[in-house]
Amino acid sequence: MVLLTIVRKCLISDQGLVPYTVAWEQQRSLVSQRLQDSSLDDILLLLEHPPVYTLGKGSSIDFLKFDPNQVNLEVHRIERGGEVTYHCPGQLVGYPILNLRYYRQDLHWYLRQLEEVLIQVLAVYGLKGERVAGMTGVWLEGCKVAAIGIKVKRWITMHGFALNVCPDLAGFNHIVPCGIADKPVGSLAQFIADLSVEQVRLDLCAKFAEVFGVQLINQGEREFC
Repeated sequence: MVLLTIVRKCLISDQGLVPYTVAWEQQRSLVSQRLQDSSLDDILLLLEHPPVYTLGKGSSIDFLKFDPNQVNLEVHRIERGGEVTYHCPGQLVGYPILNLRYYRQDLHWYLRQLEEVLIQVLAVYGLKGERVAGMTGVWLEGCKVAAIGIKVKRWITMHGFALNVCPDLAGFNHIVPCGIADKPVGSLAQFIADLSVEQVRLDLCAKFAEVFGVQLINQGEREFC
């Protein structure tokens, strides 16, 4: 008797540059839909944000090096875990909306899977991404190049990861990124010249599909990768 393995499908939505609040509301809507109907496909949102700072639900305001009431900088406290981080163009952001009941109901497993996707993406370019014990994210030669912060409700995920491909890192100078004062933030472009978000996006899609064992499909189109 031959058992057939059904590969789970995951829609992919490549959105370009999207204001943070728009993507945030979209995630909430997608999660709400899946809480009502668990048969809906998973979806991976890939995008970039205009400059914005976000703080996790328990993040300390002390990690901001400015008074948000005194400067014209966009800041949001959101429901993910983790401390403060910065988003801007040149950073590839991924928001997987997954039903972990179809994978593994284990948040530590899920975080390690996201790290593995990013580590494998770096390996495509001959870069050795690393984990740091007791922390979440991916480091490259001592610099944090990818941050991860998630929210899971009844095993439906939201928020996700941010990979610094070729951003202007100056915005990180205004915070203590992820609450880690002794480890600098870096980008892939510091190691590989002329690297684009579009190029990395394609490699990330392939690795996401491989690590999570899914078939990625463009919304409204045929098989993507």
